[in-house]
Amino acid sequence: MSDETLRYSREELVEFEEIIQDKLTAARKELAFIKETLTRRNDSGTDNTASSSKVLEDGADTAEKESLNQLASRQMKFIQQLENAQIRIKNGTYGVCIGTGKLIPKERLRAVPHTQHSIEAKMSRRD
Repeated sequence: MSDETLRYSREELVEFEEIIQDKLTAARKELAFIKETLTRRNDSGTDNTASSSKVLEDGADTAEKESLNQLASRQMKFIQQLENAQIRIKNGTYGVCIGTGKLIPKERLRAVPHTQHSIEAKMSRRD
């Protein structure tokens, strides 16, 4: 048997499942908040008074809406990545680098639980 394990044990995976679930809960709450903020912005944008300050406000409001939409989009992508990590836990491929086939170190998975790349593979992709 080699020194490099090919899979994490069930007990180790439970720890990662908990980390992922906590991050998912927080990410979904944040997404709900962003969507609620966008809804409030849309509701308050029904006043049609024409003034130069209103035009400036509309521009700032539009920029803020775009920023919130980008945040929501990134948050949805993050949630999808976390959900995909849950699937990898269930199918037994979690924690295995798709670039090297080696086990991703626990420290990296604790920091970035949805990653599919070891630092080694991530650095070689940048070249």
